[in-house]
Amino acid sequence: MNLLDLIQRTPQPQPWAEGEKIPWNDPDFSARMLKEHLSQAHDAASRRAPRIDQHVNWIHTQLLAGQPAYILDLGCGPGLYASRLAALGHTCTGLDFSPASIAYARQQAAAQSLNCTYTQGDIRQANFGQGYDLVMFIFGEFNVFTSEEARLILRKAHAALQPGGLLLLEPHTYEAVRDLGQAPATWYSSASGLFSDQPHLVLNESFWDEARGVTTERYYVVDAASGQVTRHASSMQAYHDADYRALLNECGYDGVTFYPSLAGGEAVQPGLIALTARRNTL
Repeated sequence: MNLLDLIQRTPQPQPWAEGEKIPWNDPDFSARMLKEHLSQAHDAASRRAPRIDQHVNWIHTQLLAGQPAYILDLGCGPGLYASRLAALGHTCTGLDFSPASIAYARQQAAAQSLNCTYTQGDIRQANFGQGYDLVMFIFGEFNVFTSEEARLILRKAHAALQPGGLLLLEPHTYEAVRDLGQAPATWYSSASGLFSDQPHLVLNESFWDEARGVTTERYYVVDAASGQVTRHASSMQAYHDADYRALLNECGYDGVTFYPSLAGGEAVQPGLIALTARRNTL
């Protein structure tokens, strides 16, 4: 793309029509994203260590009652949760789209002799395996999939759990997704950053599709030297609490329980909630 393509862009993009996600699986992008995952300056890509420790303690003590469990971590990133859970005696499997994150997670597991196995892949297509006590899918990643894909993932997770096994989700609230789509356009310049190692501009637009309950974000990355433009887009499906409950029931779960946060208590990151549901025994 070039600057003229940017000027002549579609005024209102259709959800998921201009791209499914930011390119997490691109090797260069993945390497830059890994730096953000490991940063202790913010909670954007991954949380900082103290908050992760708090979440892991809640999962270990409250959800798993301190007993060793087989855990599947979907969208595991660099294994920051799985590695801590394994250190507490659990057996963990992680699945993520990012090659750099998976390479880092494997390196850490080997260095610390952790009982963790990591696979790079698309969770819509990957084989989850079976016999898990807990399947977790956290930090809002559930919402980036279409409702059809969300059902597919939930059914695959259901099949991967043993009867009575627990699903842990940390999705966005409806209001958080809506507010993101109604945010004003922004731009920034950077000598190097997440979207490029070279000097560039990033133009960001957000759109809210009220009828479908979907937010779409577009990112135009303008290379400072050449003027070439790269476009990325990402959409997010919004759900009310009743929608989450109905979706989980439809996919074979019961006992749906909502929590203000992944630590069980008061909300600490606005816009995210936690919920658990059990695979029914039928």
